[in-house]
Amino acid sequence: MNHAEGRWTGQQRNRSERVARAGAALGGALDGKIVQASHIVELLHAVLEPGDRVCLEGNNQKQADFLGKALTRVDTARVHDLHMLLSVLSLPEHLDVFEKGIASKLDFSFSGPQAGRLAKLAQSGKLNIGAIHTYLELFARYFIDLTPRVALVAAEMADREGNLYTGPNTEDTPAIAEATAFKSGIVIAQVNQIVDKLPRIDIPGDWVGYVVQSPTPYYIEPLFTRDPALISEIQVLMAMMAIKGIYAEYEIERLNHGIGFDTAAIELLLPTYAASLGLKGKIARHWALNPHPALIPAIEAGFVESVHSFGSELGMENYIRARPDVFFVGPDGSMRSNRAFCQAAGHYACDLFIGSTLQIDLQGNSSTATLGRIAGFGGAPNMGADARGRRHPSKAWLKAGEQARAGRNMIPRGQKLVVQMVETFREHMAPAFVEKLDAWQLAEQAGMAIPPVMIYGDDVSHILTEEGIANLLLCRTDEEREQAIRGVAGYTPVGMARDKRMVENLRDRGIIRRPEDLGIDKRMATRDLLAAKNMKGLVRASGGLYDPPKRFRNW
Repeated sequence: MNHAEGRWTGQQRNRSERVARAGAALGGALDGKIVQASHIVELLHAVLEPGDRVCLEGNNQKQADFLGKALTRVDTARVHDLHMLLSVLSLPEHLDVFEKGIASKLDFSFSGPQAGRLAKLAQSGKLNIGAIHTYLELFARYFIDLTPRVALVAAEMADREGNLYTGPNTEDTPAIAEATAFKSGIVIAQVNQIVDKLPRIDIPGDWVGYVVQSPTPYYIEPLFTRDPALISEIQVLMAMMAIKGIYAEYEIERLNHGIGFDTAAIELLLPTYAASLGLKGKIARHWALNPHPALIPAIEAGFVESVHSFGSELGMENYIRARPDVFFVGPDGSMRSNRAFCQAAGHYACDLFIGSTLQIDLQGNSSTATLGRIAGFGGAPNMGADARGRRHPSKAWLKAGEQARAGRNMIPRGQKLVVQMVETFREHMAPAFVEKLDAWQLAEQAGMAIPPVMIYGDDVSHILTEEGIANLLLCRTDEEREQAIRGVAGYTPVGMARDKRMVENLRDRGIIRRPEDLGIDKRMATRDLLAAKNMKGLVRASGGLYDPPKRFRNW
């Protein structure tokens, strides 16, 4: 090879060198692409180099946990200063690599249970945060400037050619594997089984460098399961307001729900309260949503026509298999999820996002990053943002755009509905409404360029609490917006500081609406309205197809 040719093929040559090292180190422990589990650390030593960008598959649910644990066991004299790319930090091993000096830099989306530890590591200087991303943003950067050199992923099965079957929990795997494989990187997959023939091929074998059968199945978290027994009557009231004051008002047909009991209450009121309002066939028909068990009664009642999912949910496999008209199911009978595509669908194809948060300020900015916790955002900023590139109309999108632009000299365009649904006081009586987000102080402590805001206030269309609904689309000044937020902030310090006369004026104009303004009798807001009142009720609604994880079996 002459010098002119070599200057364009450096990454390919480097990959070949890594593969050659692996072959020499493993010898008989390597059978084609299949590596014995007992030799996984030797493989990592061979294919990793100091400073590598390494993507470890940690999703909302599916975890490449065997590979993650193996990474914590490498020799720091040989492997160090890795730049880790993770969607979700959920296992201790995800941060152990920083404690041990194996990795030094992190780009991620969500940290959930590791949020407190992450904040401490960042403050101590053991971990440098590149950025806190949305899911779609992080996946996009895999194809631009954060392309992994080595990717550690998880799948249900592999065959001997390295083809992977991901089953219902495909999640992030396609985006990770494609970006890595087509930029001369190395993909290593842990699988639950190696078989002769796969039910279907989700990831082609020529994208995959090595396969290891892990000693135990990969860890998966039933993240989206909510026990209806824990839904409160306040949450029932808020769900009634959401259905009558927003879903019916805008004729919401395409939507995404965040995780939580608030939105589970809405799902469980569709076959009862929403049906009593004559809304079947008019609202909540098409969803970007994991297969929430709480959605089963609405599916069975014929409210829900289609669901595309970011990932799957434990116990829903048989139900999904029996409802291929609703879910995206392959000929093998299992669902195919895809977090990247579903994030795009939620951003561009849905008319409404409704979710919750920990703090909201007077401009409607919200964040789940609070003092001592760097939780990240996951997909909420993609779901909860007006898609400026959208061009196709719908009734909901057009009506929201008209309300936001009424009386202004602006060209017509639509707007996505973004609803923050919160009780005025959160756990331990912490107020959800604050004068200033903790995110400002957190940014200063961690040396961030901007405060970590989850959903920006100018994207928020409505704030819904047990006090009522504030329609921010109808506000015409910053002062009106602030008072509308104070007007539904209840007995929090923010709410108590309201201008009572101005708040009443906003109510007269329909900017603030209380339950009674919507014709909702608070006495009707009882758990009797829930289509299923406990986990057993969800199983019954599914015809016995739903099989809840053991920790949710309360009978």
